[in-house]
Amino acid sequence: MDIRAIPELSPGERREIFERTGGLADVRPDARDIVDTVHEEGDVALRRFASEFDGVEVGNLDVTDEAERAVDSLDADVREAIEAAAANIRAFHERQAPADWRETVDERELGRRFRPLARAGVYVPGGTAAYPSSALMGAIPADVAGVEHIAVATPPAEELPAATLAAAHIAGADAVYQVGGAQAIGALAYGTETLPACDVVVGPGNSWVTAAKAEVRGDVEIDMLAGPSEVLVLADGTADPELVAADLVAQAEHDTAAAVAAVTADEALAEAILAATDRQASERERESIIREAFETPASGVFLARSTSEAVLFTDEYAVEHLSIVAENDEELLDRIDSAGSVFLGPHSPVAAGDYASGPNHVLPTGGNARRVGGLSVETFMRSMTVQRLSADGLDGIADTVTTLARTEGLEAHAASIEQRSDGQSNG
Repeated sequence: MDIRAIPELSPGERREIFERTGGLADVRPDARDIVDTVHEEGDVALRRFASEFDGVEVGNLDVTDEAERAVDSLDADVREAIEAAAANIRAFHERQAPADWRETVDERELGRRFRPLARAGVYVPGGTAAYPSSALMGAIPADVAGVEHIAVATPPAEELPAATLAAAHIAGADAVYQVGGAQAIGALAYGTETLPACDVVVGPGNSWVTAAKAEVRGDVEIDMLAGPSEVLVLADGTADPELVAADLVAQAEHDTAAAVAAVTADEALAEAILAATDRQASERERESIIREAFETPASGVFLARSTSEAVLFTDEYAVEHLSIVAENDEELLDRIDSAGSVFLGPHSPVAAGDYASGPNHVLPTGGNARRVGGLSVETFMRSMTVQRLSADGLDGIADTVTTLARTEGLEAHAASIEQRSDGQSNG
């Protein structure tokens, strides 16, 4: 990681910074083959891929009973932490649940109804770490939405992480399966002899998981194409460089492909952040992962000529996690439109949002915050509109409808209005 002056960035460097792909294109053809194989072969393919990719000979794919038992096997402090986090996450998401409504305007009764999807598939990563937090973040909003069947898939292991299994059960999962990677996404999308086909598939994962979600999108709904973890800290001279560095190092330990950055117009602060990140990285168990993340093209300490330039850079970066540590943080927030989740002030570390503050940690990456938001209750719902027109209500818009219908050459549309407006309906 080094200090990079924003005005000196080349067009190519700016593309690498703002168009973060996470290596999706490199693995997508292979992910497509895996998904297609699962679609064709079902459970047989899942067991073969578990042996090939995870080094695990899987017997029972369904570990729902094991997840229920895992709750009682946890140390008391771990169980209490999971339950406390779950309560905070549930409370936040209950405020998101949309309500049905009906209103009458000029004798046109109009409304909208919301209903949960029937089946949701939640992917919970495994691999180099256990992620009970992802089980909570994926399953709880589905449960709040009222989804009938919530299926959680997580990579197989000789000994599955009890915390992940327990979290899935506490979050409201109806079934838990030991299936990982692109093959899990294919199974949740299309179903196998054991796993149900779902209406929506959500959850974070590596590039293989994300590529598989890209392949099944259209056959099922997905939340988003989320890549490696990202953080950008927008800071002024009042920021503590040690705390800024702590957030950068924390997100860097997720993945060697993570994007970790800070932007400031204060050169002394930039230098202090750089020194602090280097020192703190040396103190962490996952130092090798952290240092590799520091070298990704979108990582660095970016030096702006002014606060306005720093804000423009931040908005164009459209980061997954945005931390604003500045004296006028609310004013700066008002000037930024694109970010997955925003953390204001020195006492709002990104890790709080990763686990227990309440908002969801499944968030858009790769600049997609310009277009979409994070995982929410609405992800697991669909809406339908409702309308009832009185005779006077129809008459009030009849000329508008018939004129537009004839403009489009749709005579029968116009006639269907005129038959009613003229009182000639046979009904």
